[in-house]
Amino acid sequence: MAWQEIFTLVVVAGTVVVLAKEWLAPAAAVFGGVVVLLVAGVVEPSEALSGFSNPAPITVGALYVVAAAAERTGLIAPLVDGVLRDARGERRALARLLLPSAGASAFLNNTPIVAMLVPAVSRWANRTGRQVSRYLMPLSFAAVLGGMVTVIGTSTNIVVSGLLEDAGLDGVGFFEISRLGGPVALLGVVALLAIAPLLLPDRRPAERDLDSEVREFVVDMTVDPGGPIDGRTVGEAGLRDLSGVFLVSIDRGGRFIAPVGPAVDLHGGDLLRFVGRADDVADLHNRRGLSPGAREHIEGFDPAKLTFYEAVIGPASPLVGHSLKEVGFRGRYQAAVVAIHRADRRVAGKLGSVRLRVGDTLLVLAGRAFRTQWRDRHDFLLVSRLGGVEPARSGKAPVVTLIGIGIVVTAATGLTGILEASLVGAFALVLLGVLSPAEARAAVDLNVLVVIASSFGLGAAISSTGLAGRIADLVVDGFGGLGERGVLLGVVLATLLLTELITNNAAAVLVFPVALAAAAEIGADGRGFAIAVAVAASASFLTPIGYQTNTMVWGPGGYRFGDYARVGAPLTLVVVTVVVALTPMLW
Repeated sequence: MAWQEIFTLVVVAGTVVVLAKEWLAPAAAVFGGVVVLLVAGVVEPSEALSGFSNPAPITVGALYVVAAAAERTGLIAPLVDGVLRDARGERRALARLLLPSAGASAFLNNTPIVAMLVPAVSRWANRTGRQVSRYLMPLSFAAVLGGMVTVIGTSTNIVVSGLLEDAGLDGVGFFEISRLGGPVALLGVVALLAIAPLLLPDRRPAERDLDSEVREFVVDMTVDPGGPIDGRTVGEAGLRDLSGVFLVSIDRGGRFIAPVGPAVDLHGGDLLRFVGRADDVADLHNRRGLSPGAREHIEGFDPAKLTFYEAVIGPASPLVGHSLKEVGFRGRYQAAVVAIHRADRRVAGKLGSVRLRVGDTLLVLAGRAFRTQWRDRHDFLLVSRLGGVEPARSGKAPVVTLIGIGIVVTAATGLTGILEASLVGAFALVLLGVLSPAEARAAVDLNVLVVIASSFGLGAAISSTGLAGRIADLVVDGFGGLGERGVLLGVVLATLLLTELITNNAAAVLVFPVALAAAAEIGADGRGFAIAVAVAASASFLTPIGYQTNTMVWGPGGYRFGDYARVGAPLTLVVVTVVVALTPMLW
């Protein structure tokens, strides 16, 4: 084994560990790995930077702009009320939600689709007395499945298309991937309709039942010295039987009182910790005699100009691993966090000192421009206004629809390439005033584009050093006894493992050269193996952090980490079975 192979293996393994442990942002980790290989002389500059000249990252960036325009104009969210209005029965409601969501995800990036639908579905569930946890995870999974249907459905498909072009083959046709992705998506949605109602737990019981299953927010409030409740008991102050809120403990100068009975006296300066639903803990800020526990974060804000928002922290957020105090949240975001929800346990300690994690949902008090300013940044995966969303620019929706249809038709018929169609569509949206240039620029997630472009350098090293062939030998030796489908199974399982550990795009790029080498070794069609990798790389259903739409619904759905595997494991089995069964028949 040549030193270049060993060095590449160490760098790739190190990059995977850094990504899995979240020690660095994905863009920094992947680009850093490429730089190390370049400096060591393992790859030439043209190989290391090949992804930056590949059409894939630019195409993905242009499609981000199209997806943002669809979100701004409210193209999809208003359909929820109409589709679900008279839905009777859980499976019927799920079918009405999942099928259109998967269909829309075939042509738009699934992240903004989920971002649009989460608040709408949550409001519908609350209004009709349903458990929102029964719908949000299936919504995320359906959006992921829908992205497998066309080449523009997800960035991973575009990346694999670019890799095929780099390998001297034709890129993936617009509907070519549909031959495999269509059956996978259809059977996947059918499986969701069958198993989700049986396996998904209720994470929200009856309206007033505040037990451990509630999606709880934690909020600290201070008793105002000399205020109307100073010196009164908890019962007299009306804090014992609050609707949807429970007084957990009292911190009196370092002495904790818990549980809190109705006869406990309240003293000025007492720090009261409440738990409850988002809208109910928000109402505590209007109760006389109580002030926010982190008063310094609230002072100076004009309440008349403020709105409550829910903001979900994603894996690429600079907030992960830091406390609100460390990042200077108020100064950085011109907003204040008044409560924190953590899906798997109740947060402990003062809110300002809690170290934030992926999936934490913050209840934020901010100006009305907060959502517009931060919804397209990687700081938060999802930002939704409590009790409603800002008015959409519905007058521009027909323009977005026509441009979207134009992109699909011109790319599908071969009139133009996907890159050209996407760029013209994005430019037209700005030219026609659907998005401002600043909004279009903000819609593009540069971190994702850097990960995609940098991943090409890692893939080039795996291929050029011969490491891909060596790993392919191991796959063939281990699974070759099962024939072509056995080798394909090995490739698919490797892709699934990596996509749960690191980003789906990086997983596809790392496995792609191995897939081509393995296919060549057994005389199979490498194109089919490559498309199987694209589908498998998107099939992230086992954890809330494997795919960003899963993370987006983690907090709003009140899920625990293990809930994903309960539904995701059988769904993954369906995907693997269909991919391994159909791919050799189609290519």
